[in-house]
Amino acid sequence: MTTAEWIIAAVMFAAAGVLLFFSIRSFFNRGFVLHNAYIYATEEERKTMNKKPYYRQTAIVFCLLSAVFIILGSAVVLQNYEIEYLQIPVTAILILYAVLSTKRIRRQEKK
Repeated sequence: MTTAEWIIAAVMFAAAGVLLFFSIRSFFNRGFVLHNAYIYATEEERKTMNKKPYYRQTAIVFCLLSAVFIILGSAVVLQNYEIEYLQIPVTAILILYAVLSTKRIRRQEKK
């Protein structure tokens, strides 16, 4: 492997590690809620909102993103770029989950 490939692999695995760290913190409902609904909410809305579904959604999304970066890093390290095709279903599941869970959270908030 060339130096560039080592650097790319290191960046991919570092990104996966950071995303996994934030995912674990979100699973334990710790730290800042990294969700647009919370970020753009006013101070009054933040005090009254149920943050648990937002933590859960953020945790799952970050976990799946971590998996994508692990797949990409593995493809570089193993020099088998066909492995990159594994990221397509993971990314599709990620997008589908984000859309459906957002709809579910909004529906529960209206009740």
